Amino acid sequence: MARREDGRDWAYRVDPYGFERPEDFDYASYEAFFSRYLVVLTRRAIKWSKLLKGNNSIQKSLKVKRYIRKGIPNEHRALVWMIVSGAQTNMEQNPGYYHRLLEGEKNAKLLEAIKTDMNRTFPDNVKFRKTADPCLQHALYNVLVAYGHHNKAVGYCQGMNFIAGYLILITKNEEESFWLLDALIGRILPDYYSPAMLGLKTDQEVLGELVKMKVPAVAELMERHGVMWTLVVSRWFICLFIDILPVETVLRIWDCLFYEGSKIIFRVALTLIKQNQAFILEATNFPDICDKFKQITKGTFVTECHSFMQKIFADPGSLSMATINKLRETCREKVLSQG
Repeated sequence: MARREDGRDWAYRVDPYGFERPEDFDYASYEAFFSRYLVVLTRRAIKWSKLLKGNNSIQKSLKVKRYIRKGIPNEHRALVWMIVSGAQTNMEQNPGYYHRLLEGEKNAKLLEAIKTDMNRTFPDNVKFRKTADPCLQHALYNVLVAYGHHNKAVGYCQGMNFIAGYLILITKNEEESFWLLDALIGRILPDYYSPAMLGLKTDQEVLGELVKMKVPAVAELMERHGVMWTLVVSRWFICLFIDILPVETVLRIWDCLFYEGSKIIFRVALTLIKQNQAFILEATNFPDICDKFKQITKGTFVTECHSFMQKIFADPGSLSMATINKLRETCREKVLSQG
């Protein structure tokens, strides 16, 4: 479909979150998908409005889990993320804490590291440009500065800027973004962003073990060509699929991540690998494998977020937290022994 050259041209080239669509964006297939998805969104919005009934509390239940897996409408997303992640409770129990962090003494080295990454954060998003009004870079800077002083063991690490940026786009609120970032880094993702990144390295090994169990042919290919998992999946973990999968799909993954925890990352990774097994197995050398892993995160399979989310709960089969924790123990030992 040709780009619209009328007054809507600019708006059409920028998605609802402010991201510019690439030159080769397939408008026709996206419109076909979105017209179907809109029906789903409308139906979900009605159900969520009934569930929330104007109050700000949700009790964890199978019904809520099912609703979250089917997607949280954007108008309720920030509130539901805040409640189910525990961020709302933490914010209410620590009134004024976020602002005190911003007003307190600062670590100059930390500020410099954060400033350096500001212009590298979503250069393709019009809301983060210096010319935007308001420019979300200010909110992003504040959230990262506050978090770096709140969690000194982590401070600031590349990747956190993208995660905080997404949180700001959804919540439109600095303080809520800060507490959601704390939920992710402090509780949901085990030790991904500390200087040693032990949790991140461990989970990449865990994925390798899960692939051995569930997609052995791919594990064997990786081993045969000496491709380490970190080379092909580290950004999946560090950026929680930001800039890897389409925005709408990432948000649907995050809906489940805040409610069900880090095992969702494994479900997504396994689904991408399992669905594209035949394609990956065509690779005949090291660079070829790396290239295949870049390609499997594109196309209609990942754009159609509703069917993609159904797949992540069906395709990998059962995946309990107990299994993941057991694998984490053995993989952590392996990572530590490698120094």
